[in-house]
Amino acid sequence: MTLLQVEGLGRSFGGVRAVEDVSFSIARGAVHSIIGPNGAGKTTLLNLLTGLVVPDAGRITLDGVDLTGAAPYRMAAAGLGRTFQNLQVFFNMSALENVMTGRHLRERDALWAALLRLPSLVRGEAATRERALELLALVGLADAAESPADAMPYGALKRLEIARALAAEPKLLLLDEPAAGLNATEAQAIGVLIERLAAAGTTVILVEHNMKLVMGVSDHLLVLDQGRVLAEGTPQQIRTNPAVIEAYLGTAEEVAPAGTSSGAAHA
Repeated sequence: MTLLQVEGLGRSFGGVRAVEDVSFSIARGAVHSIIGPNGAGKTTLLNLLTGLVVPDAGRITLDGVDLTGAAPYRMAAAGLGRTFQNLQVFFNMSALENVMTGRHLRERDALWAALLRLPSLVRGEAATRERALELLALVGLADAAESPADAMPYGALKRLEIARALAAEPKLLLLDEPAAGLNATEAQAIGVLIERLAAAGTTVILVEHNMKLVMGVSDHLLVLDQGRVLAEGTPQQIRTNPAVIEAYLGTAEEVAPAGTSSGAAHA
């Protein structure tokens, strides 16, 4: 069953058409990767899907609700979660506090309840803390709950950002280059985490340059080139597509899947 439907999406910046007539659909529980050369429009597409950029053409529908042009907070409330290529972590907080902030959309108590410290607020805070600890364990950071974020290694921070995005209980999780800057072992851990999320029913859109990671975890791929859809299909179909090889992948041997192990084909 389709969760996300994108139809004819487009956006220009001045005279540059960053995304043009892009259409695709996302099935529930699938890992759908978006790949392409640098400047192909991948991050702009994610920004359109999460409300950070307003499209000048097309339509975005999530779970039957038209969200075209909606503000980011409305996108998030509707079930879109996201991580960023450049870390967006609260470095003055602990890992646990970072994840707890991701629950704000699911909190129900009003300001007066907070001021009076009503029992409902105390129960809510306890539930939020418990869920945040569960998510830290899910991403392999159970032992770092009380660690200050500014003392955590880069690879751990990448997983922390995923945990915080999951705290909002998204229907669709968008990951913008979660393996960028990671070593082989750290990238493999990200791949295992993505597979675990998908197996549990979380739908994922992955933008990533590490082709072995992409080919190892994806159910479906969309290839962008100069803002337009170049190809779409399964990992096997994309790996052997002559147009994709010429525009982005290089030789087929360079992107042969190896689970979620190291190696990357970069634009």
